[in-house]
Amino acid sequence: MPHAARPTVTLHQVAAAAGVSVATASRVLNGSTRKVAPEYEARVLAAAATLRYTADASARAMRRASDSIALIADDLTTPSMGLVVAAMERQARTAGALVTVSSTMGAPERQIETVRVLRSLRPRALVLTSNRFTAEEFEGRLRKELLLYEREGGRVVVVGETNLSFDSIGFDDHAAGRAAGAHVAETGHRRVVIFAGREELGNMAARTAGCVEGLVSGGLDRRAIRVMHGEVSRQGGYDAARSLAGEGLDGREAILAVNDVIAVGALSALRAAGVDVPADVSVTGIDDIPLAADVTPRLTTVALPLAHAGAEAIRLALSPATRPRRLVAEGRLLVRDSTRPRYDRLR
Repeated sequence: MPHAARPTVTLHQVAAAAGVSVATASRVLNGSTRKVAPEYEARVLAAAATLRYTADASARAMRRASDSIALIADDLTTPSMGLVVAAMERQARTAGALVTVSSTMGAPERQIETVRVLRSLRPRALVLTSNRFTAEEFEGRLRKELLLYEREGGRVVVVGETNLSFDSIGFDDHAAGRAAGAHVAETGHRRVVIFAGREELGNMAARTAGCVEGLVSGGLDRRAIRVMHGEVSRQGGYDAARSLAGEGLDGREAILAVNDVIAVGALSALRAAGVDVPADVSVTGIDDIPLAADVTPRLTTVALPLAHAGAEAIRLALSPATRPRRLVAEGRLLVRDSTRPRYDRLR
């Protein structure tokens, strides 16, 4: 037979039993930095023990809500997002704030609902990371929720490319792709395939366009550039490379992957197919996740300042602003072992 619930003991009851004010009881039981006379402290603690008082955790959480920063991310399983979130947490901790994280897997309705729920919890700031702010209907609904949150005193920062009118820090994805394409062209490759990820993703599309521009500027005929779309994942890169290897590489001399995770999957498939990298085909990526320097061969990539962007997003979230600020972070080419020059083209 279930037991009856124990009656809730309030702070007022503890204060009355100890013969002190509610404020004094609160200072003793809620960890205030303000000093209480030892005599009163002892009386409050004794009364709380006798009455079996338990602090209201939910009320305390609401009081501390202004110390928290809520991160809403597309996908927390990606290495690049791991770098961003870790940097956010470190930066927030130095400012005495707590980062909470929610993942929406890029689903627009889930993202809007997450913002709506977080508004009720009143965090100090919302930081959104996404490359999917493209659909006008969705963007309008999301903007409405975020504006309501701002009117309630919150701050909004977006990490990634967006048309939303809030503080943002993005990456020059087009320039990153152009740097990768230019390197491949300059090293003599003349038949190239781009593993472009999903067509509808804004940052992947920008990187793909940049790759094409860098290749064409370096002397490639557009007809010699093949674009293959697929999932933005290791498996997506593996499947694309396995298909290409099954065609005998289709005469391609280089693979440009629009991120390192796709490139790592491609390296695995090529190794399984007996294709030597870089002797038979060169491979590049974008991002410079930690694994890029550990795979064999080490991956040539365009390093994006992911950790810097995460830390900068927190700094923006914690600083006052009178109008939206837009920051853009640029990448740098890191040439490693997965690419090699085609010397017969460079004579």
